[in-house]
Amino acid sequence: MKVKICGITNIEDALLCESSGADALGFIFYKKSRRYINPEDANKIVEKLSPFTFKVGVFVNENTEFINDAAFKAKLNAVQLSGEETPDSITEIEFPVIKAFRINGNFDYSVLSCYENASYLFDSYSPEAYGGTGKSFEWEKIPLALREKIILSGGVSSENIEYIFKRIKPRAVDLSSSVEKEPGKKDGQKISEFFKKINQLRR
Repeated sequence: MKVKICGITNIEDALLCESSGADALGFIFYKKSRRYINPEDANKIVEKLSPFTFKVGVFVNENTEFINDAAFKAKLNAVQLSGEETPDSITEIEFPVIKAFRINGNFDYSVLSCYENASYLFDSYSPEAYGGTGKSFEWEKIPLALREKIILSGGVSSENIEYIFKRIKPRAVDLSSSVEKEPGKKDGQKISEFFKKINQLRR
């Protein structure tokens, strides 16, 4: 199971997460987010990271020209679309795409068939925010055939990673608020606790 730590805003947190074992780091280019970073500052961080660490930019309902430009500037490996982006818009993006879906009790999983040109991330639905809420959804309702293909987000933490690892079994997990001191600033102890638990599970 791969691990993505999202909401990176500074080099200290980036290096901490990378050295702790994160497979991917996420940079949020959505200005309304409390974890916002601009592409130029993200690039300064990316330049100091290992080439083997996967770098992802998170966008919400942006035009494809801006997405491509920001991704090039920041030297990303992929982009994550966390808004209401259409399948057609994905074809205009010049990077691998992770499409985030906000899941509630009424979510229609058949919509995924329209997004075959993207990887899938499942997050909790919130009327107030696009991700970063720290709240989980009913993971057990995710169709079994999809679980091994998805990135699971929304309330993932050291407290529930064993359950996720053994029962849900997603391809990867994505977390942010559960390893923070405050929005945009990671907590070294929480990062350490999380990776200690997941590394034990991976053995």
